Amino acid sequence: MLNKITSIIIALIGLAMLYMGAKLLLVGGSPFYAVMAVGLIATAVTLYLNKRIALSLYAVLMWIVLAWIIYEVGFDKWQWIPRGDLIGVIGLWLAMPWVVRPLFRASGAGERRFHPFLGGTVAVMIALVIGLCFYDPYPQDGTITNARNASSADVAENNWTAYGGTTNGLRFSKLNQINKDNASDLEVAWTYHTGDLRESTDATEYTFEATPLKVNNALYFCTPHNEVHALDPQTGALKWKYVPEKDRSYLQQHQTCRGVSYYDGSAAQQNESNPAPAACTRRIFNATTDAKLVALDADTGKPCADFGTNGIVDLHDNMGTIRPHALMQTAAPLVAGKLVILGGSVMDNGYNTGNPSGVIRAFDAVTGHLVWNFDPANPENTQPIAAGQTFPQDTPVAWATLSADLKNGLVYVPFGNASPDEVGTQRDPQSNTEKFRDTLVALDLNTGAFKWRFQSSKHDLWDRDNPSQPSLLDIDYQGKKQPVVILPTKTGNLFVLNRLTGEPVYPINQQKVSTEGGITGESFSPTQPVSALNFIPDPLSEKAMWGITPFDQMACRIDFKSLRYDGNPWTPATEGGSIVFPGNIGVFNWGSVAIDPERQILIASPVRLAYKYNLIKRTPQTEEERLFTKENSPYWNENFQGTYAIHIQQLSSDLGIPCIAPPWGRMVGVDLTTGKTEWMRRVGTTKNLNTTFLPGRFPIGFPMGMVAHGGPLVTAGDVVFHGATADNFFRAYDINTGKLLWQTELPAGGQATPATYLGSDNKQYVVIAAGGHGSLGTKGGDAVVAYRLK
Repeated sequence: MLNKITSIIIALIGLAMLYMGAKLLLVGGSPFYAVMAVGLIATAVTLYLNKRIALSLYAVLMWIVLAWIIYEVGFDKWQWIPRGDLIGVIGLWLAMPWVVRPLFRASGAGERRFHPFLGGTVAVMIALVIGLCFYDPYPQDGTITNARNASSADVAENNWTAYGGTTNGLRFSKLNQINKDNASDLEVAWTYHTGDLRESTDATEYTFEATPLKVNNALYFCTPHNEVHALDPQTGALKWKYVPEKDRSYLQQHQTCRGVSYYDGSAAQQNESNPAPAACTRRIFNATTDAKLVALDADTGKPCADFGTNGIVDLHDNMGTIRPHALMQTAAPLVAGKLVILGGSVMDNGYNTGNPSGVIRAFDAVTGHLVWNFDPANPENTQPIAAGQTFPQDTPVAWATLSADLKNGLVYVPFGNASPDEVGTQRDPQSNTEKFRDTLVALDLNTGAFKWRFQSSKHDLWDRDNPSQPSLLDIDYQGKKQPVVILPTKTGNLFVLNRLTGEPVYPINQQKVSTEGGITGESFSPTQPVSALNFIPDPLSEKAMWGITPFDQMACRIDFKSLRYDGNPWTPATEGGSIVFPGNIGVFNWGSVAIDPERQILIASPVRLAYKYNLIKRTPQTEEERLFTKENSPYWNENFQGTYAIHIQQLSSDLGIPCIAPPWGRMVGVDLTTGKTEWMRRVGTTKNLNTTFLPGRFPIGFPMGMVAHGGPLVTAGDVVFHGATADNFFRAYDINTGKLLWQTELPAGGQATPATYLGSDNKQYVVIAAGGHGSLGTKGGDAVVAYRLK
């Protein structure tokens, strides 16, 4: 009876596999699943008939499947899972004595509890799987041996005075008390809870991504609702906090604040025309999600009355009519000299037209008066706009933190796209707006005058914003020292340019891409730039599809064969659906990279995830009708009043598992003197994943390589600190080899970039915000955690 039940179950599995295998065949996919299904059905029939040959048939099937697995994916154990897990479990069951014995009895062969062919096959397979547990073909081993030499770069030392450490955005500290030899001895120094937690009326994209500043003997950071907290750096005790009125709304696209900025009026150059402020000599600046620039006394937290109107400059000024939640600030403003400089963020794909300007504005840090403005629509006119005038709308925006070369008087602006991001039928190719899309722009720090530009993506139809703060340093590339700016992009390029001229230092090739298809009236650039230093993922193939069972893998294969994919990151979005890889989360995002300028080593955590893009035709009758709801899709892709809405979702199975095989997150070490990637490793595990196929969070930490949203930190102790991964862990690595030195589980998701500083007790601290990320699905919270050596 047991064998008959077993045979029925195997037959049902085989029929289901035959059905899906046939669907895959019909879209031009692999025939192997149909072959596997036939083998399962043949086994089920012979087992039902009580034939001993069922076991031999199944053993042959197992060997055929093994050969196919090795042919498709080699010895990558994670890719063996969907191809072999179900077959292996069935084989193990069939090799058990309670299955074998009745079959031998029926054939008159006596009491046999072991089938040599099937049992031996299963034993070999188990041995192979155990062996694979100790082998991973993915990591690239290597060692960076660059000597540590003096650098002219302005870097963080005892303090962490700006979002990226200093205005050059390197995320590097000269501190070395914590080093690669003792990092394993780190322990919690203190934990602070902000009390600013997500409620049901808040945005889905509710994220605690702040990097704290340590300056003025205090630790400063902002919360998702733009509260500003000042703590004692040694104990985590609250010194003061500023709590603005909260406007909770699920219509807010991003409820986040990545950092505050610091201005020291006593240290800034003072003269009769720029006297030191009578009060608020030291200031904390916060740019808010409701588009305000707030100046606070760094000692007390009270608004600086002489700045703007009672401490606030309203960034809606001169912007014309702004729809609710359409204009926001998520990045830390740049404080450079006596100026506070910032761009802005708009609601992606909310409306086809009438989106806020992407103007860059520089305000006097004392008075809040507008000093200059760089408008992408009118780049030659940087004089402060007159009262009553408005900046043209629908221009590219720069939502990341800017960088500044104070010595050479330049500010670097990483412009992104202009909404709508994925539809370009109404763009004017000769306009300034088109020229400044996805463009790194160098401006005169004092006047905003245009110096040079470099376009990282042409005629962007994929949301290829430049999302990262640029990094500034000097490198000895191929024996020649040059001042460079390094620009990470969503595509995976790391453009290395001379920061004084904009000329490429690392070679840039123009890759030919398809200009066919897409929607009616759309045009495409025939080429796209590719840097010699890039982490553009390898093209996908059907074999690259993944899952945890053959069934979700087949579903992913069917999707892959059914959707348009050109084999590169510039596949046009279509009404029928396209695969865009990497997707709009990008290879690099706001976390940027970290660079040791003394050893000229770059550390990055590139992501590899594929997305499905579907353009949805709008008609005059549905211009204001909501196609997407809070429950089923991101509302901000409506593109109201446009011809097409856009639906973007991760290419994943019904189980919520990515369709592409891991790793989804990596960490790399690059020698900038040669441009060579010396080591690469998976980063993050499956622990704490919010899964749809199991209740709660996944309890086991398989080291597959997880998505990381947040940036690394490097120190002169040759340590890389990195949170960001979807498993809630904070880790330290050896910068030379990528070897894991230390890890600890945070109280919530650590989707933030850490900072480090020296306390008044002469101990080095490393601090990170741990509050989770709504879209990533990590555990929410409100913690800031500091670590020091035991």
